[in-house]
Amino acid sequence: MTGTEELRDYQARCIPHIAVLHMFASDMLGTPLPPDATEQVAQATSAILAEAKAAGRAALAAVSDSRPRSANLSLLAARQARLEHAADDAVASAREAAYSGNIAALRQRLQRFVVLTTAMWTVQLSVCEQPGAPAAEWHEAGAERIPVSSLRAGRRSS
Repeated sequence: MTGTEELRDYQARCIPHIAVLHMFASDMLGTPLPPDATEQVAQATSAILAEAKAAGRAALAAVSDSRPRSANLSLLAARQARLEHAADDAVASAREAAYSGNIAALRQRLQRFVVLTTAMWTVQLSVCEQPGAPAAEWHEAGAERIPVSSLRAGRRSS
């Protein structure tokens, strides 16, 4: 599995958690939050943070040169810290919304967290795809190029 494929797997595992956050960030038209909203937001953000951290380690593992690795480590650590802060804000806002009904602030904090998550994925992919990261091996099959990792895994992709 290439580094990019591994990062995409981490992202895919976040999709159900992002869906939960989108549900709470949508316009609920005066509908009160469910009693376990704070717990659901905390679980979703925690799961996403764990996947983002693991994806960051995978992105760094794909970089072989130590100089870019050091710079990338600093960048990814700063982005991870920002994402963790946004997660804390989202959970605090969910707690406040459950108590006071301020859903607008919750919506804003959840949207910010989702945007920062997407930005983190973009940064991780760019780190993984930098020169110095191992390139994917390709197998020529007639006019079709097939990633060798797909052949090893028994699947074909174009």
